[in-house]
Amino acid sequence: MPELPPPITVVGIGADGWSGLAAGSRAALQCAEVVIGGPRQLELLPHGEVGAERVAWPSPLRPALPGLLADHAGRRLAVLASGDPMFFGIGRTLAETVGADRLRVLPHPSSVSYACARLGWPLEATEVVSLVGRPLDTLTLALHPGRRLLVLSADAATPAAVAALLTERGFGAARLHVLEQLGSPDERRLDGRADDWPHPPGDPLNLIAVELGDGPRGSLVPGLPDAAYESDGQLTKRHVRAATLAVLAPSPGELLWDVGGGSGSIAVEWLRAHRDCRAVSIERDPVRAERIARNAASLGVPRLRVVTGPAPAALVELPTPDAVFIGGGLTAPGLLDRCWAALRPGGRLVANTVTLESEALLTEWYRRHGGELVKLAVAHAVPVGGFTGWRQAMPVTQWSAVKPNTPQENAS
Repeated sequence: MPELPPPITVVGIGADGWSGLAAGSRAALQCAEVVIGGPRQLELLPHGEVGAERVAWPSPLRPALPGLLADHAGRRLAVLASGDPMFFGIGRTLAETVGADRLRVLPHPSSVSYACARLGWPLEATEVVSLVGRPLDTLTLALHPGRRLLVLSADAATPAAVAALLTERGFGAARLHVLEQLGSPDERRLDGRADDWPHPPGDPLNLIAVELGDGPRGSLVPGLPDAAYESDGQLTKRHVRAATLAVLAPSPGELLWDVGGGSGSIAVEWLRAHRDCRAVSIERDPVRAERIARNAASLGVPRLRVVTGPAPAALVELPTPDAVFIGGGLTAPGLLDRCWAALRPGGRLVANTVTLESEALLTEWYRRHGGELVKLAVAHAVPVGGFTGWRQAMPVTQWSAVKPNTPQENAS
């Protein structure tokens, strides 16, 4: 059998540097022939203790990582990580690149653990949001009255940016605690209100603790108010949207194609179901496509990918979906066939329409593939003179089906 390569040792290190490392972590670094890390982390290692070759991470990191590891294959390799390598750290990227069985991970307390220790907050009841390499609007999804958040900063400017976002979103009274250089002799804490943040940018190595207090109440389940969306009228309305998401049944890690995105409401609320959900919204109108991106950002899911172009042509190079929603363009030649063919076995397809022509098409697909064919009708109470009556919205025909795991003959 060929000799197995030596494991890659991943050592978590804090702002306290060498003095804060456990004996096992120090020994691993002293035995290493090559140590890879960020410039700040590498500077924490005393040359008298660690004689290994020091290599700084390239940028961008992920595409260069396989080649970098190959350059040092066969050597005793250690990688430095901030705090706990498996918590928003390089450990995950390494595990995805070389496999978890190639790693020996030696964690250090994370900045989140230090922050909860300083503030007396229970870690299991505190939500963590990372803004490292992520848009600021990512924070919006976590904003709920009375909640506590720990925000991992991208740089020294992040605290002021977070304060401005909180104020814009109606949480100006939130209390912020910026914790710098946690665990080091230079540790410092800055406090203030979001709508009156008094501090200039400080140390780039910081974490923001947020006590939200009072603010606008949002919902965690599908069916946000229609007014939450910027729209030109092309919007799956609230009650139909909630029913549609229930059938699409988002699950962590799954990918949705939202075909004929309109205002993007189905894709947005799919993503809001779980932080690991993924979605692509396909919209042929460039103005609407830009509007979808704005809706996604304002509702806390800026990770929504928006593809501008007509379906089915715009679907050709998209990754395989776990679910497909078709909200427009059903009569485009080949659209339903393309979506059904692209869907993975066991995946869900849901299509909504208000026109007779598209309803006839869905009825035919129901005959061929089964599933469920339902009509959704919603009426709202409105004034009628001095009384109250019902105003009926256009009924929506919805076909939904699960793609079989094995080939299925069409019904004759």
